[in-house]
Amino acid sequence: MADDSTRGISRRKFIAASGTVGALTLAGCTQQNDPSGDNGSGGNGSGNGTDGGSDGKLSGNIDIAGSSTVFPLAQALKESFTKKHPDVKIAVSSTGSGGGFQNYFCVGKTDFNNASRPIQKSEKQLCKENGVDWHEIKVATDAVTVIVNPEADWIDSITVDELKQIWKPNGADKWSDVNPDWPDEPLNLFGAAETSGTFDYFTEVIVGEEGKSRKDYSKTEKDNQIIQGVASDKYAMGYLGFAYYSENKERVKALAIDNGSGEPVKPSIETAKSGKYKPLARPLFTYPKIESLKEEHIAAFARYWVEQSTSKELVAERVGYVPNSEEEMKEQLKQLNEAIQQ
Repeated sequence: MADDSTRGISRRKFIAASGTVGALTLAGCTQQNDPSGDNGSGGNGSGNGTDGGSDGKLSGNIDIAGSSTVFPLAQALKESFTKKHPDVKIAVSSTGSGGGFQNYFCVGKTDFNNASRPIQKSEKQLCKENGVDWHEIKVATDAVTVIVNPEADWIDSITVDELKQIWKPNGADKWSDVNPDWPDEPLNLFGAAETSGTFDYFTEVIVGEEGKSRKDYSKTEKDNQIIQGVASDKYAMGYLGFAYYSENKERVKALAIDNGSGEPVKPSIETAKSGKYKPLARPLFTYPKIESLKEEHIAAFARYWVEQSTSKELVAERVGYVPNSEEEMKEQLKQLNEAIQQ
């Protein structure tokens, strides 16, 4: 599952390529790491690296699947960690939060699952049935962003109720169905697939029930397809993680969100961090498998991720999410070390 194809390229090119990369790594997820045939899920760490409390050379494999929203952050961590530990091979696949839990993590095929919402009850049960114990780490905060075409000059903001009218089951067909001042043109919609944590979160806070959504829209795990669809259609709308919007500001327009206060707030790192961007600011997670944390190189990578979660340069400037506070990082490092000692 190891994939080094994006290492060393710029962030802009990296995010532009990430959907394709995710699909490619997923295709070879359990096959391409280890010539011996071991898929690498358990790794073969043998050293005492310098990160996360180790003090020697690390080696082994780490398999990561899950959220497309967390994917660019995981890739950035992979690049910086493997520069220090080139013998650690890390593969990251973009499968959606639910797809990762269901098809990889909870059936023992991966060491980490990234998620843009907390692990669900059904996923906990699946992990339990397969003897997979896990630890939750909050890695950043996102601002889910609603985007339209830059030529959509009739709209700069939207209320939560208007979004609900559009995205609920049997929702509005035309822009004018929501607001008579808007064009009498079809709404062409792009959004997350049902295996996505972004889908779960968006439907919960906008429609009012997790998983409740209209079906007649273009759904995908590849956020760049959402960007492409909206950028090429004047009457399109989509939603996705802030990092993908922030790299495509010249191609699409982000709408400010009015949560009922009458004061629309635009998505940004600052408004997500301050709590003003409601209700679409949300925590992002990664879930390491407890058994995998017994491998020294995997424990070191988990500690490194927690330690780097406060990095403004990496989390905010390079990827586009809100970093954790120092207090959050210290508490999570304490909890992670307790999990590693299990």
